[in-house]
Amino acid sequence: MERREFLAALPAAAVGLSLTETAKAQTEAEPFPGFQPPGVDRWERSDVEAGDRPVGASFGTRSEVFGRSGAAGTSHPLATLAGIDILRKGGSAVDAAIAINACLGFLEPTACGIGGDGYAMLWDPKAAKVVGISGSGRSPRSLTLEAVRSRLRNGFIPPYGALPVSVPGTVDMWWTLHGKYGKLKWAELFEPAIAYAEGGVPVPAVVAYYIRRGMTNFARPGMGIEELDNARATFAPGGETPGVGEIFRNPDLARTYRMIAEGGRDAFYEGDIARAIDAYFKRIGGWLSYADLAAHQSKWTQPYSTDYRGVRVHAIGENTQGLATLQMLNILEHFDLKGAGFQSPLSIHLQAEAKRLAYEDRARYYADPDLVDVPADWLVSKAYAAQRAKLIRPDRINDKIRPGDAPSRGDTTYFSVADRDGMMVSMIQSNFRGMGSGLVADGLGFMFQDRGQLFTTVDGHPNIYAPGKRPFQTIIPGFATKGDQPWLSFGVMGGDMQPQGQAQIIINRTDYGLDAQAAGDSPRWHHEGSSQAMGEDDPTLGPRGLLRLETGVPDRTAAALAAMGWKIGESDGGFGRYQCVERRMDGNERVYGASSEMRADGLALAY
Repeated sequence: MERREFLAALPAAAVGLSLTETAKAQTEAEPFPGFQPPGVDRWERSDVEAGDRPVGASFGTRSEVFGRSGAAGTSHPLATLAGIDILRKGGSAVDAAIAINACLGFLEPTACGIGGDGYAMLWDPKAAKVVGISGSGRSPRSLTLEAVRSRLRNGFIPPYGALPVSVPGTVDMWWTLHGKYGKLKWAELFEPAIAYAEGGVPVPAVVAYYIRRGMTNFARPGMGIEELDNARATFAPGGETPGVGEIFRNPDLARTYRMIAEGGRDAFYEGDIARAIDAYFKRIGGWLSYADLAAHQSKWTQPYSTDYRGVRVHAIGENTQGLATLQMLNILEHFDLKGAGFQSPLSIHLQAEAKRLAYEDRARYYADPDLVDVPADWLVSKAYAAQRAKLIRPDRINDKIRPGDAPSRGDTTYFSVADRDGMMVSMIQSNFRGMGSGLVADGLGFMFQDRGQLFTTVDGHPNIYAPGKRPFQTIIPGFATKGDQPWLSFGVMGGDMQPQGQAQIIINRTDYGLDAQAAGDSPRWHHEGSSQAMGEDDPTLGPRGLLRLETGVPDRTAAALAAMGWKIGESDGGFGRYQCVERRMDGNERVYGASSEMRADGLALAY
């Protein structure tokens, strides 16, 4: 604002007054709090925006970081440093990804850990293609559908306790990846995580907030958690969760990591760890057993892909929601998003309507393809997308959408790593809802996932619960290529937000020209609800659901969307967290650009 405009905006009595008197007049008209009150996690001033950057998008938080030899982006700086150290020692991107994930299991227990599942897509430079792997565990073989139905709450599988626990798939996924792509010795990959867990690290703000919130939630009456003392001893030693900047240790997890480092995946699935897990679930009356663990194996899988305006976007099918990203982009290809305008009402309306259409199919068809026939090729076809695009009205919300008629016949951590040989790894790993089930086995230091909550118990549904079946999964890594060469290794964490967030990243890059960092910093939307409910959906939202907008979305856009019929919800922090490594070429030389998420505690580095 120019000085004359500033003076004109002041009350008439304030003009000509001293600076002190002017400030007093302004403050009396509208108070300006001068500090974040103690104990307040989030201090929001809607009239204060980010500072001005000299280049790039005005809302960008920082620049991409660039390097020629390797790059990593994670949700915790110490995990990123560990990954870079592994790369500099000569490790592959897979080696670095395993080391990062092990670190995050200690550093960010609110989002991941070896009690959960994982998936990865990677660019294999020798094969010159994108490769996928599924580290998804199965439901206990001794737990019957009848037993599950007898324990439902409000018609759904409860989110906590032993009932939704399935076999943790992460450690076997690490082992399988390392066997094919690892360069360093297996035990070396656990050295950083063991050192952090034994020595302790100061806890950053976002992790401290979610540990406190998670443990408070577990302790609420009626949560149905069979045993909580171990979780309290692990994450709230002395009766209090760690505060911001306070040092946190997990010696039990360090011992567990040592056993895995020395004994490989067998230590977890067939050795002392497996026996400890078996004994624990017998003690608390659960179902996960030694036999379930011993039978587990990861699965290599060929990702699906689609072309979106010259970019090929890849997604793991299997029992995940990865197909939803491809379905959304296929539908949106029929609309001129660039012409609609960045953060415009029309652009967000079209994207959210495409989400609603894709998620109808997500709830109707997505399941474990090992046991049911998922019509994946039809779901991601251009012909089907053209049919679905005709259902979108540009001026109002459509209340009559349903799943398509098939032809007859999941809180999370994400990270990305790239190495000097051209390998790029996109990996995502999760305990599902928050910290997981609330259950920590005696002496092991990690919490078990509650992924089984996403099964349905409706007869005839492809995702109906069955013993030894993989549940529908929300966690999905992202990958994009250009001209048969790798381009983006990226992901957006956060349950049902993940396909929505991935689509927004691709749209921000492709339609709106934002760089990799600004594409993640851009304000996001998140639509909740579907007429076809999955286990995590709120059945009270109705067919229109709820459209949440981050505060950075222009007010006029929110008002226009409400006029179209959208129910606008408050910004609740559920907009996912993003990391990305981008491959560029400067002539014949490769350059990596890495980006991290301002909504988390993370850091991206390259060298």
